[in-house]
Amino acid sequence: MPPSYPVNFSVDYPERQLNRVSTFFRIFAAIPIAILIALLPGGSIGSYEYGVAASTGTLIFVPIVLMLLIQKKYPRWWFDWNLEFLRFGNRISVYLALMDDRYPSTDEQQAVHLDFAYPDAEQLSRGLPLVKWLLAIPHYIVLFFLSIGAFFAVIGAWFAILFTGRYPKGIFEFVEGTIRWHNRVVGYAFTLVTDEYPPFRLSA
Repeated sequence: MPPSYPVNFSVDYPERQLNRVSTFFRIFAAIPIAILIALLPGGSIGSYEYGVAASTGTLIFVPIVLMLLIQKKYPRWWFDWNLEFLRFGNRISVYLALMDDRYPSTDEQQAVHLDFAYPDAEQLSRGLPLVKWLLAIPHYIVLFFLSIGAFFAVIGAWFAILFTGRYPKGIFEFVEGTIRWHNRVVGYAFTLVTDEYPPFRLSA
């Protein structure tokens, strides 16, 4: 079993019948929470999903780069903001991906688990944050194709839930793995909580 990456993500598989009505109207049901996250500084579902959030102000990125470069510090409240914002965005993504039919909470964990440890700034490279976004380009390419696959996988899950009330476990694990991969890249290249390069795998 491969060692665990510092950015951990998982979603509890729903061992129950999912709500068919909620599933059918999911895209419309998500509109209010999508508006809410869009009202956050620089926030939007689209920017979160494709990692652009790090350059638009939703995630605190450039100030952390400068603090690490100049003072070798990572302010705790900046870390807390990034972690909680990502958790919130992931709950919305999981809801849109039909993996949980409970409406996304703004603060409670629910079935979505994202965690990474507060980094010791002294152990982080001073200059690496300047180029991490560039080093992660191979991951962007892979994630582009994985995201396309996940999109069609969710469509398949939508039909499965409408007919059976259950989310096919194989599809669930693929979509979960794609979101996990995305979070690892964000943790490495944009929230800068680790210098360990993300693995090319879907599994935990």
